[in-house]
Amino acid sequence: MNKHGLLHPELAQLVTQVGHTDEFTVCDAGLPIPSSVSRIDLALTDGVPSFMQTVEAVLNHACIESVVIAEELAVVSPALHQALLGRLEQENAARQQPIGVTTISHEAFKARTAQSQAVVRTGECTPYANVIFQAGVTF
Repeated sequence: MNKHGLLHPELAQLVTQVGHTDEFTVCDAGLPIPSSVSRIDLALTDGVPSFMQTVEAVLNHACIESVVIAEELAVVSPALHQALLGRLEQENAARQQPIGVTTISHEAFKARTAQSQAVVRTGECTPYANVIFQAGVTF
């Protein structure tokens, strides 16, 4: 059993297998997931696990180069938007290269998830609680 890392086997496998510039998505409970993309379903019930808990786990175990979020997140769910940006700023303070943030429309975001290696579904029910992570390198 993994003592200190990610305990969910599919999520741990995803984090260790993505290569530089590969993308994967962490989403709320309602985002449509393309049938062509692998689904890692973490959702148990409303809010469990939360979007931010899942983001925290990813950032603690993966090297992330950039993220993509929907522009609607800032307008419709400003508290979650600020929490996400705040967590990314914390990550930036601990590293040499800051994590880039790109915003696109929610429709473009949904289309872009088709490029993801996998979509990780959380139990989050806050609108637009979605992020696409682009893997970086540790060197």
